[in-house]
Amino acid sequence: MNSSTDYQPIRQWAEDDRPREKLMNKGRQVLSNAELLAILLGSGSHNDSALDLAKRVLASVSGNLIGISRMSVHDLMKFKGIGEAKAVAIVAALELGRRRRAEEVLEKRKISSSRDVFEYFQPLMADNGYEAFYVLLLNRANRVIRDVQISEGGMTGTVADPRKIFKVAIDHQAASLIMCHNHPSGNIEPSQADRDLTRKMKKAGELLDLPVLDHLIMGDEKYYSFADESQM
Repeated sequence: MNSSTDYQPIRQWAEDDRPREKLMNKGRQVLSNAELLAILLGSGSHNDSALDLAKRVLASVSGNLIGISRMSVHDLMKFKGIGEAKAVAIVAALELGRRRRAEEVLEKRKISSSRDVFEYFQPLMADNGYEAFYVLLLNRANRVIRDVQISEGGMTGTVADPRKIFKVAIDHQAASLIMCHNHPSGNIEPSQADRDLTRKMKKAGELLDLPVLDHLIMGDEKYYSFADESQM
């Protein structure tokens, strides 16, 4: 934290250094995450500028925006200088970003790669603090029929029942399906249970003439695809 002798409000900075003016004059792309967050905050605390406060918030999650997106209003209000109004503004802004991404995915309904699957499920799973298991049901043209949540668990795992998965797929007249679940820890390496389930589902899908095309494990902004790794 700056001492009272070093502290200088943003309004006293050179115009090119002020986040709002910088955005107006140079465009949003040139601003750092801290500068964008400072604009949402509007002001800092008694001894910190809005930018200093934004840097403190980011430092608490190692500079990771995903960490901030997981914070509640109450979590944000623990920082000196962030009251309810500022905390609500930050949560609302991040939620708008999440919804925008979700709407972009809805415009692209055909699944052509593992990346398409990741982009589809990211808005649903990005901020989950628990493990959730979904299946994506596809028609013969690889277009999405719908997604179905099969189960959810705690921080360490969830249970996916193959019988339930195939029943859902048959009920919706799917031609194929893709499995997807998240690891809240961020570690996308498959467990032995993940590998066993994938093998079991692949064999059952072949017998039922309902192919299981892939199984994705998601963690933060990355994913593991069994198909990409030639494990299907």
